[in-house]
Amino acid sequence: MPNLKGRVALVTGGSRGVGNGIALGLAETGVKVYVTGRAVDKATLAEGCIPVECDHTRDEEVERVFDRIARDEGKLHILVNNAWGGYENMVENGEFTWVNPFWRQPFWRWDSMFGAGVRAAYVASCYAARSMVEQGAGLIVNISFWAAQKYLSNVAYGVAKAATDKMTADMSRELQDKGVAVVSLYPGLVRTEKVMEAAAYLDLSNSESPQFIGRAVAALAADSSVMDKTGSILVAAALAREYAFTDVDGKLPAPLTLQDVR
Repeated sequence: MPNLKGRVALVTGGSRGVGNGIALGLAETGVKVYVTGRAVDKATLAEGCIPVECDHTRDEEVERVFDRIARDEGKLHILVNNAWGGYENMVENGEFTWVNPFWRQPFWRWDSMFGAGVRAAYVASCYAARSMVEQGAGLIVNISFWAAQKYLSNVAYGVAKAATDKMTADMSRELQDKGVAVVSLYPGLVRTEKVMEAAAYLDLSNSESPQFIGRAVAALAADSSVMDKTGSILVAAALAREYAFTDVDGKLPAPLTLQDVR
């Protein structure tokens, strides 16, 4: 893994799961990582990570996070937009609603995915870009998934992920001459806490640790030619082959393709 000591990162939604793993993957390379979440003060974080309680649906709280980073560090090199919504309350009145057709989906799910997900990433990127443009360098990573490109589970999920990828493409266009790269990053099957609760029912032979995604972000941050990738949709397992890193268990997960995901 690269040595990124001296770099400063912000990972949103890092209390657990993928976000927590990304923070860990960056911290192991020497990055000073600020980690936000509504309950991040109760989270177990890696050494080098700084928890900052933040609800990313509240703009004033987001502004305070960036004000603190500017005051304490005077710079920000990496932003990972991982915060998301819509996964809460999957069972309502005894019914698993996640896979329902759109006319039977609760309206709050759409609002949560766009408010706590797409809009939250947009707002955080606005604050990050102001700092990164001024310093003439930076990396913004939007965590997304294949639902942007094919139907997976429900309409709101696909539309929100497609919006995330479109945001990546359009932001990269406006930042392309500022030295700031913006990419969408797709994980595979990640061994989060929730996934491991259902491990007995899943094939985890090609799964990834949450930390693996952080290693992918670190590899991008260390690439002096990362601007060549700006606006792109990237797959973490494919980056492992390009940058020659492995998962924490030494394995090299196979990159998923559009055809693989169901």
